[in-house]
Amino acid sequence: MTAFTLRPASPDDVPAIVGLITELAQFEQLTHLLEVTPEALQPQLFGPRPAAEALVAEVDDTVVGFALYFTNFSTFLAKPGLYLEDLYVQPAHRSAGIGRALLERLGALAVERGYGRFEWSVLDWNEHAIRFYEKMGATVMPDWRICRITGAALQRFAGAA
Repeated sequence: MTAFTLRPASPDDVPAIVGLITELAQFEQLTHLLEVTPEALQPQLFGPRPAAEALVAEVDDTVVGFALYFTNFSTFLAKPGLYLEDLYVQPAHRSAGIGRALLERLGALAVERGYGRFEWSVLDWNEHAIRFYEKMGATVMPDWRICRITGAALQRFAGAA
């Protein structure tokens, strides 16, 4: 078993996280949507008003995985929740327990903070990930679909207001 450590990300980790986000976009075949740079991500994680947080996984002092998350809110529970935006472990380091450890750390963090739930999304074609999440006890919500407006469509939408 590969020895690894988990820790909160630091500003010095931003370039490595951007590299992992790029690998994730390649895996998901979404590089055409990729705009992230270290300069754009740094203030979102470590600026005066951070929008998100991140954990990193290290093997031999090299960042090989990350989980980027933020707080959302459930009106039904009247409690905040933890939303996992992205989780990625480099292929060479998979099956070593890193992904599970990242998810478990986030679940523990949600409990420590008194949050009502821990959520994330998974692509419907990623059967390996779906089975992994279900094995851990997660429910894949079949009746819910993500709605998104972004880029030029968001600009047009905002202009209509």
